[in-house]
Amino acid sequence: MNSQTSPASRIALVTGGSRGLGRNAALHLARKGVDVVLTYRSQREEAERVAAEIRALGRRAVVLPLDVADAASFAGFAEALAAALRSEWQRDSFDYLLNNAGIGIHAAFADTTEAQFDQLVNIHLKGVFFLTQRLLPLLADGGGILNLSSGLTRFSLPGYAAYAAMKGAVEVLSRYLARELGARGIRVNTLAPGAIETDFGGGAVRDNAQLNAFVASQTALGRAGLPDDIGAVVASLLSEDCGWVNGQRVEASGGMFL
Repeated sequence: MNSQTSPASRIALVTGGSRGLGRNAALHLARKGVDVVLTYRSQREEAERVAAEIRALGRRAVVLPLDVADAASFAGFAEALAAALRSEWQRDSFDYLLNNAGIGIHAAFADTTEAQFDQLVNIHLKGVFFLTQRLLPLLADGGGILNLSSGLTRFSLPGYAAYAAMKGAVEVLSRYLARELGARGIRVNTLAPGAIETDFGGGAVRDNAQLNAFVASQTALGRAGLPDDIGAVVASLLSEDCGWVNGQRVEASGGMFL
């Protein structure tokens, strides 16, 4: 595939694209012919490696720093993104926004601190809300937004009260965005992964054999999820193949706790 874009080529912005599900989603998007802008908070070298993989697939890639917990930085990020779109693609807009960046905090409700709560709010709710708001002028009509949620909004496991509450709020926010942005032809959905073998949350599902076995025992398909299970769904939901899917929560968990 030629690395030069055509007028019909699409551009996706993936937050937290240097590792984990963000990296995997970026690569799946590239395989479907989508160019990618990916953000990182501190791991620039990892992000550049992902960009190199995307370019090896014949697509264009740009890497930009972004701290989704710092809403005051979003105006500057939007300016940097606009400059990158002009210089790399000669465009003033992008097509798809994947709000993926996040962290996991495991703490019992009784032990959750206000600092932990505020950190989760800033990253998973305030960050998603105001970054999306700031980027709306750059998002093309007819584009798409996909917000990452969690299976934990449907089933409850001790230690995730604050995290799941933020993700539940994002699911509600997504429905409102779908309603308000529909006039521009912009679709908004949430994707709720189940337990996935990544480094998220310290890599517990991937590295803890007992936890992995428990997840497998509670999943209809008999195993924990893999990054490719999620990246493929991301690329599909953002594509025109799912052009009539809007305002929905889609769970990709292999059938956990059915």
